Amino acid sequence: MDSLRGQGGIQMLLTAEQEAGRIVSAARTAKLARMKQAKDEAEKEMEEYRSRLEDEYQTQVSGTDQEAAAKRLDDETDARIKNLKESSSKVSKEIVKMLIKYVTTTGA
Repeated sequence: MDSLRGQGGIQMLLTAEQEAGRIVSAARTAKLARMKQAKDEAEKEMEEYRSRLEDEYQTQVSGTDQEAAAKRLDDETDARIKNLKESSSKVSKEIVKMLIKYVTTTGA
C-alpha cells in the first residue's frame, strides 16, 4: 500500500509540475501579449505626437512665409508710391507752366 501511495504521490507531483509549467507558460504568453500591446500603443501615441508637432511647425512656417511676403509687398508698394511722388513733383511745375501758357495764349 505504501508503494501505491508513493507512486500516486509521485504522479501527483508530476501532474502538479506540469500544471505549474502550463501556468508559467500562460503567464509568459500573457506578459508578452501585454508588452506588445503596450509597445503598439506607445508607437501610436508617438506617431500622433509627431504628427501634431509637424502640423504646428508647418502652420508656423507658412504663417512666417505669409508675413514675409506681405511685408515684402508693402515695402515694394511704398517704394513705388515714393517714386511716383518724386516723378510727379519734378514734372508738376512744368505741367503747370504749360497749362497756363495754353490757357492764356490765343490761338490766332
